[in-house]
Amino acid sequence: MAETTVAPTSKRLESLDFFRGVALFGILIMNIVGMGLGAAYDNPTIAGGDTGINLWTWLVVNIGFEGTQRALFSILFGAGVILLTGRFESSAKADATDIFFRRNLLLIGFGLFNAWILLWDGDILYYYGIAALFLYAFRKLPGRKLLVIGVGALLLGAAWSAIDTQRLLNLHDEARVAEQVAPAARTAEQTKAIETWKEKSKTGPSKAEFAELRKKNTASYWSALKTRATLIKHHQSWWLYRFFFDIFGMMMIGMALFKLGVLTLETRARTYLAMLAGGYALGLTGNILEARWIMDHGFTKIAYTEASITYDISRLAMTMGHLGFLGLFLKSGILPWFRRSMAAVGRMALTNYLTHSLVALIVFVFLGYWGALERHQLYFIVFTVWAVQIVVSPIWLKYFHFGPVEWFWRALTYGYKPPFRKSDVGPPAGAIPVPA
Repeated sequence: MAETTVAPTSKRLESLDFFRGVALFGILIMNIVGMGLGAAYDNPTIAGGDTGINLWTWLVVNIGFEGTQRALFSILFGAGVILLTGRFESSAKADATDIFFRRNLLLIGFGLFNAWILLWDGDILYYYGIAALFLYAFRKLPGRKLLVIGVGALLLGAAWSAIDTQRLLNLHDEARVAEQVAPAARTAEQTKAIETWKEKSKTGPSKAEFAELRKKNTASYWSALKTRATLIKHHQSWWLYRFFFDIFGMMMIGMALFKLGVLTLETRARTYLAMLAGGYALGLTGNILEARWIMDHGFTKIAYTEASITYDISRLAMTMGHLGFLGLFLKSGILPWFRRSMAAVGRMALTNYLTHSLVALIVFVFLGYWGALERHQLYFIVFTVWAVQIVVSPIWLKYFHFGPVEWFWRALTYGYKPPFRKSDVGPPAGAIPVPA
């Protein structure tokens, strides 16, 4: 498999934009549940319905998309790093390093805005901006070495998860043994084990607690901010450390797949076919078994914990399966209008991603629908957003060089206003047009 060593062509860039657009739409499949039902993201028994079409919605989304769209988006972000730095180096730009770091520090700022102003506690921009700061030193490594490092980082994250899982299973066993002892005869350690397990085994708020959360999340913007502040702070502190290896590893794999030609359609169709067949064979099998285990055991904490043992393997396999499918689709050349429209969505990824949060803020906070919709009803919002963005994005880019947020990002990064309308004059001499 030959590595990419020349400046990317517009055709290759379109493939990346297409992948990015699909991943962006896929992320909304997952995010919409957290945006509209909060803690019921994992557990349909909390809210949104756990029977009939709502249970089937949870099942299909869990099996087909859980974790994979975030992984795909991370992979494409890593590929973008190679594309960006490659353009810098091909032009011998003196301040390339400064621009790269400034660009990603600004991305951290967009993440803070998304979380604290648009109130999306599941924001990924903050993580991406920080993780990107560690990628720069690896940009010149060959694809195979990047792949090894990326897989190694994922293994570290999986090992961390395995340790957490084992600790929780041990705590469960200790609590079960302690519960067999009469309360008066229990030791302090046994009592503590039972209490700790009760605290750790909660899969989410009770019905009454959820009703109170609904009231707070829809009372006003300030009430919603106060309600979510603790969770946002937790996500942007502890979760950054906890899931760093996951994000960093996927980005490194993305850098590798770009250099190896997988994301630029330079590999043979049989490579994508192998990714599709192997990825789905392993990923679908694992995901179906995990979902079945969780359902059969009543969506309990211990069920989720036991199912998580194979989660990382299944998730990575499904992600490769999705990439293989998308690669074959692009290789086929069918539906060119769809490819161009999705590429336009991907070119405006930052604008479109933040728009998801803005729509959620309006619908779930200002209009008061947080916690009020059934799980399957959330996807009417998803399909509507998709329809609007796949129509508006190519129309917008017909008249403008960038999405509005992408333009603002560039203006802050370079310290000048780049051309916005396509009728505007070009950028100052020496400026490099940079992909989103």
